[in-house]
Amino acid sequence: MAGANVNDFKLARETIESIPVRRPRPSRYKPQNLCLDKGYDYDEVRNLAKGFRFTAHIRSRGEEAKLIRRSARFKARRWVAERTHSWMNRYRRILIRWEKKPENYTAILHLTLGCIAYQASGLFLG
Repeated sequence: MAGANVNDFKLARETIESIPVRRPRPSRYKPQNLCLDKGYDYDEVRNLAKGFRFTAHIRSRGEEAKLIRRSARFKARRWVAERTHSWMNRYRRILIRWEKKPENYTAILHLTLGCIAYQASGLFLG
């Protein structure tokens, strides 16, 4: 967790190390993929992915603009993340950060995401 003014690629190591799920051992026949956007298009991140034995799929800067110019039907697929952030903005405690301790903010964030997942599941009737 960091401020909004920190570049994405600077938090790549902490993000990969914080993955709670044990991943299977990558092999030549079953590689472990790491898909990232153009905010991570740096050699540091590529070397980090190689160190963790990931196959990196990183969009290069300017690649999306070339695809848009080439094909009129091409549209970027950002709506899932943008939709989720929009849903999170409904919760004022997430929109305006009141907590000073990162543990408390993380707990509120998890509670918010749990509520969003519950509502999206269709089980919520209210």
